[in-house]
Amino acid sequence: MIGRRRFLATAAAAGLAALPGCRRLEHLGIPITVLRPGMEAGHGLRAGAPRPTPQREIHTGVAILGSGIAGLSAAWRLAREGHDDFLLVEGPEPFGNAAGGQFDSPSGPLAFPRGAHYLPLPSLESKPVRELLHELGVIEADPFGPRPRFSEAALVHAPDERLYFAGAWRDGLLPTAHVGTDEAAQHARFLAETARLTQATGADDRRAFCVPLALSSTDPVFRRLDGITFRAWLAAEGYTSPSLHTYLDYVCRDEYGATPDKVSAWAGLHYFASRGGQATNAPDGSLLTWPDGLAFLARGLAARVPAARQLAGHALAVEADRQGVSILCTTADGPVRIHARRAICAMPLHVAARVVGNIRDYGFDPAAHLPPQAPWLVASFLLEGFPPEPADAPLAWDNVIAGSRGLGWVVSTHQLIRAARPAHTVFTAYRALADQTPQDARAWLATAPVEALFELAAEELRSHYGPLEMWRRTRAVEICLRGHGMSVPACGSLGNPGLAALREADGQLLFAHSDLSGYSVFEEAAWWGDRAARKVLG
Repeated sequence: MIGRRRFLATAAAAGLAALPGCRRLEHLGIPITVLRPGMEAGHGLRAGAPRPTPQREIHTGVAILGSGIAGLSAAWRLAREGHDDFLLVEGPEPFGNAAGGQFDSPSGPLAFPRGAHYLPLPSLESKPVRELLHELGVIEADPFGPRPRFSEAALVHAPDERLYFAGAWRDGLLPTAHVGTDEAAQHARFLAETARLTQATGADDRRAFCVPLALSSTDPVFRRLDGITFRAWLAAEGYTSPSLHTYLDYVCRDEYGATPDKVSAWAGLHYFASRGGQATNAPDGSLLTWPDGLAFLARGLAARVPAARQLAGHALAVEADRQGVSILCTTADGPVRIHARRAICAMPLHVAARVVGNIRDYGFDPAAHLPPQAPWLVASFLLEGFPPEPADAPLAWDNVIAGSRGLGWVVSTHQLIRAARPAHTVFTAYRALADQTPQDARAWLATAPVEALFELAAEELRSHYGPLEMWRRTRAVEICLRGHGMSVPACGSLGNPGLAALREADGQLLFAHSDLSGYSVFEEAAWWGDRAARKVLG
């Protein structure tokens, strides 16, 4: 969506207990690492910490601030087009929401995601993504055609998804075959409506729902859906099926970090009707994944940016005028001042609002235009062996419990092609803290003791497999907290004038981040990063 006894000596030897923020739950003997990427830097900006005096200066043509997918996409495009006068400032967490981690297990290293963990088959309109996937070998043929051929190693292997519903595991995430006639009919009606919307176009001849969002139709017939919540739309359309509502609640929390009463109807339908990606060698709706999720793609982008064009550090202040952009950065070697002719601000907007001192001059007022930010918890469990599963419902890549407040768990070793299961695996559990206000959830994440974080992170796995089975197998845990995990596309998001102003900025300072679309997915970030780079290239 995040037998331990004799492992303790091995875990300590592997350095697990020495990691930053690592503690043991003494009563269980499990080394636990808690990561809070960007929190210290962000809180320093919020508190108005004194700005350091730069110790040196750097001059560059273009400064790219942030190495999430938007910043990496911008750097990749510049490098690909032969523009080598740029500098990518990584930010407090390289790769951002696409970051991954690794356990050094007794049977070898095991990678896992710390954030985004899959990519749907890209739409025809997602040309930068298709171009990158082709360059990385993920698309093997016909990258811009309606049905490219994708690498079998990247396509999610069967069984891909399963749902624990009514006391048993079921294939897929919508249990149509296991509900009554009336509920099944509502499932079919909803899917037929979203299939119709996938093909619908507006008076402007654009698809009603598209990825990237910027290419979606602006026809009021569809845009009016931005004015009501998804839950209100479902009620108005007569969707009362409890199992359908449970499924759509899961979808909204998983995609947007919020419940259907907080997400616009346009966004709720966009999830189903926007991509439409197809393949010659996979069913429609297939997904792409890797052991550490989208970190695979982030690494591929970063590898195509010369190391000399990358700087470990993050921006503290950005000032732009007609002559260029001045950026104060902190780095491991001390504070530096970067002078650039142009800069691409590829930070989350809640950070940019603190760093770009005159951001209101660009038409963006943080108090009025900053989208809500959903907090997340992602927890990875290194396991020795696998918990037992029913013979007729084997472990899937994605495993979801219907009606749970969690978002299930993905299996990092699922894509391994081998005759026997590996000796160790990683289950990564996801949870959007959508049942309280984002402010309250962030305050809790910032102060909660390790024991409380662990209890929440392990809740689904422990309740499903039983505490004894899980604790017998778990060897280490990493919990990654994302207080501002993603923007929530609330009602009015499409008409947000501040986001529109930043999208159109074309002076010395440009903006690029998935936040410009009002929600957080790989394709949107890549689109805005690529677009900013093309503005630089002219």
